[in-house]
Formats: sequence, C-alpha cells, structure tokens
Amino acid sequence: MHHFRVAEKEQDQRADEGRKAVFRIPSTAYLAIGLLIVCVTPVALGEINGFQWLYIFPLALLVFVARTRTVATKDGLQVRTVFGKRDLPWSALKGLAITDKARVRAVLGDETQITLPTVRTRHLPVLALVSGGKIKDPSGVLKDEELRSPGTGGEPAEPAAEHEPREAPAETGPSDGEPRA
Repeated sequence: MHHFRVAEKEQDQRADEGRKAVFRIPSTAYLAIGLLIVCVTPVALGEINGFQWLYIFPLALLVFVARTRTVATKDGLQVRTVFGKRDLPWSALKGLAITDKARVRAVLGDETQITLPTVRTRHLPVLALVSGGKIKDPSGVLKDEELRSPGTGGEPAEPAAEHEPREAPAETGPSDGEPRA
C-alpha cells in the first residue's frame, strides 16, 4: 500500500509541472564526435609529438552538444548555451521572431532578441501548446481551445453532438438485404 501512495505523489508532482518540451541537438551527434576522436587519434598520437591538443576540438563539440538546449515549460523558456543559462518567463516575451534560416528568436519587451538554440519554425506549435496559449501558433495547426493549460478550466470543450446517443443502423442479412429481427 505504501508503494501506491509514493507512485500517486510522483504522478501528482508530474501533473503540477504541466507540459514540458526540451529542444536539443540530436543524440546522434555523439556518434560524429566519436568518429572525430577516432580520426584525430593517429595524428595526435603519431610519430610527431605535440599534436595532442587536437583532442580539444572533439571535447569542445562534446560540451556544446551536451549543454546547448532550449526548455519550454508552463512558466517560460530556459535557454542554455555552452557558457550560460537564461530564464525567460512568458510574461517577459513580447513575441517570437523568425530568421531567414527558419531559426526562432525570443523578442523581449525592450525589443532585445535572444536566439533560442535548436528551436526551428516547425517547433512553433509545440511552443504554443506548452505556453498554454501565451504564444500563438502561427501555423494554425492547433486551435485556441487546445492551447489552454490543463487544470485551469481551459480544457477543450467536446462538441455536444459526440455525447448524444446515435441510432444504430439496422443490420442487414448477408443475402437478402432485409433487416434482421
């Protein structure tokens, strides 16, 4: 019985957190870094001394891939780069700007633009969903009812027609086409 209570508390905590989206560099990038290490090794450990510094490049890429991300929660955005982290509450955002290369930037109230690493225009419906409607979905994929946060009375309303009982079609016999009794 104790395990049931612990699982129930964990589920409640996850429900309180709400929706969350993490945008990061795909983990397949680690394979490319491993291949780079293999390629650098013969030169770095070869007959000519002093090329061990070449391992700096794959290590720098490893740190870049591991740290760079954008996390969207119900509270706002968390932008993490190699050298820093910045929290942007939804209330501080004036909107989003899209660059010519399909990258997304957050526009603050003072017109300052902050690049959102790894976020592209195809992710805008996800940002709109996680924000609970604070950021509009320009693609039109989501309806306004779907954007409201769960648990705030903003659940999408189901059409009444779906709740009304439907008449069952009369069953027909396989050969005569007349209704069965």
